[in-house]
This record gives sequence, structure tokens and C-alpha cells, in this order.
Amino acid sequence: MANHKSALKRIRSNDVKRLRNKYQHKTTRNAVRKLRALTEKKEAEALFPKVAGMLDKLAKTNVIHKNKAANLKSKLAKHVAAL
Repeated sequence: MANHKSALKRIRSNDVKRLRNKYQHKTTRNAVRKLRALTEKKEAEALFPKVAGMLDKLAKTNVIHKNKAANLKSKLAKHVAAL
């Protein structure tokens, strides 16, 4: 068990951050799946900027690597263009 007040606070704040990161990551993964499942071009074009923004935000906060975000955005853009 932690002996210092600051260590206890760090444990609490890390837990909060971990849960927030987990929620945002899962939400983004679901949005990516939803976009990949779409077959109508108009809907996909409307959803793509939102998903790209979510990926950028995850990369900015180091939840996912910036190259992974770029690769996912590239593949999704290719998918939307092919519809």
C-alpha cells in the first residue's frame, strides 16, 4: 500500500485516466466498425470526419500511436472513396 499522500492521489488519478482512455478507445473502435459496415456513400462521407477526429484525439493523447491513427484514417478514406 502507498505510504505518501501524493502516491494515493496518483493512484486515484491514474484510475480515472485509465477508465477515460478505455472508454474513448472503445467508442472509437466501435465507430470505425460502424463506418466499415456502411454501404451508402452519403452516410459514410458524413461519418468519416467524426471518426477521423476521434482517431486524431486518441493519437494526440497517446492512447494510440500516431502512425496507427494515420493508417486507420487512410484505410477508412480508401473505403469511403470506393463506395
